[in-house]
Amino acid sequence: MIRPAHPTDAGSVAAILSQFIDTTDWMPRLYTRAEELSFAGLMVDRGWVSVAEPDGPGSGIAGFMALDAGFIHALYVAQHRRGQGVGQSLLERAKTGAARLELNTFQANLAAQRFYARAGFREMGRGDGRGLGSVNDEGLPDLRLIWERNVA
Repeated sequence: MIRPAHPTDAGSVAAILSQFIDTTDWMPRLYTRAEELSFAGLMVDRGWVSVAEPDGPGSGIAGFMALDAGFIHALYVAQHRRGQGVGQSLLERAKTGAARLELNTFQANLAAQRFYARAGFREMGRGDGRGLGSVNDEGLPDLRLIWERNVA
């Protein structure tokens, strides 16, 4: 089940994001968990976040996606739920009714690149994360990916 996030989901969203940072050796920790919780709450309050509860309502959030105006700001799945179709379900929901989706992913995140390639995304550009082609808080090289409906 995929549904819009409620304000009370911000803690679960932040925990999934923190888990990714904590378990990814190339990802620097720039913010405290309190700051991540605040960021998650902001995304939820803006109406960007959908959450996946694959085992039904109240079963626990297995992943989330933050989407605004065709741009995917975040898509993360809890470590113990990866490879079970949670991310794919969230992405398929985003594609419904969309003509085009864009996102950035880190060049070091090879698993994400494979995931998005299988979903029909293609590379649109590269950046160094520090101003040459892109800027991100981490200052890490990234890729801009795009998906368009009916494009081979």
